[in-house]
Amino acid sequence: MAGLHEARETLRKTFGFADFRAGQEDIIAAILEGRDVLAVMPTGGGKSLCYQLPALLRDGLTIVVSPLIALMRNQVAQLQSYGIAAGALNSANTREEAGAVFDGLRNRSLRLLYVAPERLALDGTKAMLLEAGVSLLAIDEAHCVSQWGHDFRPDYLNLGGLAEQLPGVQIMALTATADTATRGDILNRLFARPPAVFVHGFDRPNLRLAMRAKLDARRQLVSFTAAHKGDSGIVYCSARRQTEELADYLCGQGFTALPYHAGMESGARGRNQDRFLQEDGLVMVATVAFGMGIDKPDVRFVAHANMPKSIEAYYQEIGRAGRDGLPASTLTLYGVDDMRLHRQRIEESEAPDEQKRVERRRLDALIALCEAPRCRRQTLLAYFAETAEPCGNCDLCEEGVELTDGTILAQKALSAIARTGERFGTEHLVSILRGQTSDRIGQLGHDKLPTFGVGADVSANGWRAIFRQLYAGGIVSLDIAGYGSWGITPRGREVLRGKAKVELRSEALVERPDKQRRRAAPAQAATGALSVADTALLDALKKLRRELATAKNVPAYVVFADKSLLDMVLLKPQTREQMALVHGVGTAKLEQYGDAFLAAVAKHLSGAAT
Repeated sequence: MAGLHEARETLRKTFGFADFRAGQEDIIAAILEGRDVLAVMPTGGGKSLCYQLPALLRDGLTIVVSPLIALMRNQVAQLQSYGIAAGALNSANTREEAGAVFDGLRNRSLRLLYVAPERLALDGTKAMLLEAGVSLLAIDEAHCVSQWGHDFRPDYLNLGGLAEQLPGVQIMALTATADTATRGDILNRLFARPPAVFVHGFDRPNLRLAMRAKLDARRQLVSFTAAHKGDSGIVYCSARRQTEELADYLCGQGFTALPYHAGMESGARGRNQDRFLQEDGLVMVATVAFGMGIDKPDVRFVAHANMPKSIEAYYQEIGRAGRDGLPASTLTLYGVDDMRLHRQRIEESEAPDEQKRVERRRLDALIALCEAPRCRRQTLLAYFAETAEPCGNCDLCEEGVELTDGTILAQKALSAIARTGERFGTEHLVSILRGQTSDRIGQLGHDKLPTFGVGADVSANGWRAIFRQLYAGGIVSLDIAGYGSWGITPRGREVLRGKAKVELRSEALVERPDKQRRRAAPAQAATGALSVADTALLDALKKLRRELATAKNVPAYVVFADKSLLDMVLLKPQTREQMALVHGVGTAKLEQYGDAFLAAVAKHLSGAAT
């Protein structure tokens, strides 16, 4: 059986990568050892390579379950550009494409086959796979199997049963967005035997995180987008009509912007998506119908014109920026109307009560992130049970926030949680703190507690903001999968005992004459820039890439990703041997594109020398 030595050789020769990314080596080693695997890796962390590389090193066919046709088409094109025998079965196939796939299955020359979960449910597909000798079933976007997940898809529920019908098949489930409840669901529904579980962190340090309360959303979005003029980006909207209106507005402001939503005519929607994938500097204004399956690595910014519906949705949507590991920016606008709309949708949905409780808790966690009193990355990672130092790459670290000593308020809230047994949610605790009676409070005797009414001078909204900020600060915990009850963390117990202080964002609280204010010190972000000459070379390489991609009718990154072009600018290769050292230039791409890009570099160097 192939091992990691062969894997490294293939990584260099086929994919043109010098080494594995963090976490990839352990996952690939487990697959090569024959183990089932659940891998949770951040978007842009290189999940696809974890099944693509083993597929080249082992006997049998690797089936990749993918939720979207666009993702299949682009990943197959990318693999074929590396010289890998890959195909897809979906409704968009031409007769010739389908015929080539069936031939590859019959003669067992195909290494990877991408299939939608709906297609796998067909009896004919199952019979065909039994004949094809499947050895690995790789389930991408595995959170879709979970009813707790934000992208639940019923067809994913059949995949565990399918695996049992394929003798000796390994299962690999991959996702970037799975909290504890979702991971548990994935384990129960997909695996007949305990898999090796790899959770390689949720941090995306190359993404700058920023959130702003809505003031003038269009003006705020134009200002943000203008800082990325010439870059590819996505602006998410909550409504179909809003995407079209905002795209028109951005065009009027000098940007190249296109709308995308599920209500568009399919041809127009497909053309807009293809333009976004093939061109540089285009802004896609879209609903969340656009995103999953968009594997464009050089998206330099993602903005939300409206607050997303949950932390998981936010994390996945901003994760479409900077997948190449280079710096990228995000901006999320939020307002009271967004919060009210999301709550209304939860309450009016036909979901079971238990699922509604989960969705309410997830929305509360996102609101806490919006109102965070400290580093946003710390707050975001805390949701996924990770800790981090202040990042220096978010709006709160860079710009600071006006804070006030909220220790006494925090102790009042913590006392209410403790004295009620850590069994109650926000509204019950707010009523106790404000001294508001109700039948339930009376029945439980909570109106006799020492904390009853101690916070009457703070509004209900003020107390809700305090609870959200305490959660964001890691002082209280929230039972997301249960009934939304608040608990006290070890740090919170230090606060309650007077051994630690708490600072809160002052704008969310009632103004007090004795309030002590300070502004958190901003952190400076390190930036770099190309020289004028190198910028000209990069522009020339991007132009060549666009021409080649258009001729082949593939996304630009299938030719080379931005990271490869930047490496060419740095190395300025003048021979094939030097070009082979560029990131992402494997044997097949060197043969296809090496001479063209060497000529472009040589032309630039000769012009610079004159």
